[in-house]
Amino acid sequence: MELALVLPIFGIVLFALFEFTLLFYARADVVEASRIGARLATLPGVTQENVEQEVKKILPPQLGQGAVVQADMGEKPGDIVMVAVSIPMTFASPNLLWPIGYDIKGQNLYSETRMIKE
Repeated sequence: MELALVLPIFGIVLFALFEFTLLFYARADVVEASRIGARLATLPGVTQENVEQEVKKILPPQLGQGAVVQADMGEKPGDIVMVAVSIPMTFASPNLLWPIGYDIKGQNLYSETRMIKE
């Protein structure tokens, strides 16, 4: 009797642990990709296409295919450059918790980094 009550709760906890572990790992990749993209964007002579290629190269293949990269390139030294990376959560993790109301469809992992152009 107790097993019938505890087993579904234990399963939900395991699914949550698995899903959130994958999401936290993917978030770290997104943050690192935006930082590297911003570092590259601070250098003179770098184009927005160069930044986008570098960001997608840094990301793992399953995340890179859904990545949206926005870069605001400064024109002269001292300007602020911004690189933003957004990835749908469904590319990072399976949607395991939808039966209990936590749905990751339509949600994104997002990171934005700002630096000063050299």
